[in-house]
Amino acid sequence: MEFLRPATWGDALAARAGTPEAVPIQGGTDVMVEINFDVRRPAALLDLTRVGELGRWEVAGDGRLRVGAGVPYARLIAELGDRLPGLAQAARTVGSPQIRNRGSVGGNLGAASPAGDAHPPLLAAGAVIEAESAARGTRMIPAADFYLGVKRNALAPDELIRAFWVPPAAGPQYFSKVGTRNAMVIAVCSFAIALHPAERRAGTGIGSAAPTPRRALAAEEFLAAELDWTGAAPLEPALVARFGELAAGAASPIDDVRGTAAYRRHAIAVLARRTLTWAWNDYREEVAACA
Repeated sequence: MEFLRPATWGDALAARAGTPEAVPIQGGTDVMVEINFDVRRPAALLDLTRVGELGRWEVAGDGRLRVGAGVPYARLIAELGDRLPGLAQAARTVGSPQIRNRGSVGGNLGAASPAGDAHPPLLAAGAVIEAESAARGTRMIPAADFYLGVKRNALAPDELIRAFWVPPAAGPQYFSKVGTRNAMVIAVCSFAIALHPAERRAGTGIGSAAPTPRRALAAEEFLAAELDWTGAAPLEPALVARFGELAAGAASPIDDVRGTAAYRRHAIAVLARRTLTWAWNDYREEVAACA
């Protein structure tokens, strides 16, 4: 197995173009497990840990956060938890402290597993993935267009993920998942919500309940039309129930060793109701505090 270890982003792109079969690794928390269990045996590994810029984040001129693909979950929680609360909540559920110190959102995106914890909050927040190739330059891919199938993403063979862009939270955000235990567990299913009060809409993300992470578009449209965005009124039980039904209807789960399709649909409805209630209660408190 060939091992490539570029020191700069330019070198990384050149290595990717010259050896497109090489599998990129940053923390290696997914790839090395598969190699150790002989699930895959790539011809080459492209180690990006020496590319320092991938471990940095910044506030761009338009106010969005540009987060390098190699920023580990632990730093995302500590440094960006107040601005990206939904993603930080998801990051806290990833593996053990050791995994959170090594794993990154960029790795989650590259693996494109339907069960990846970062995907639902990225979808709910309207994230965009910055990809680049040596030949064609930079391409910006909305998260909703990034996932193509089970462990398949929209990257071309010569592209690498450089960063993801996401606006800081303008309203409450929540993430919740169901697993077979409380820690270090792959999601049976997961759900994220982000309220965007200025736009009078909500974003959603569903994980581990379809071939790809996806938004619950009908549920989003329902909330945009039915919520009292003045924030004065509590949620009606019928509205919460309908939102859960629409969120579950957006899923297309399967039966597997972690859960049945019927259970996943039921759980998505429950998670949607809970996260909406938590987010709306926070929003009402914010509105009351500003009154």
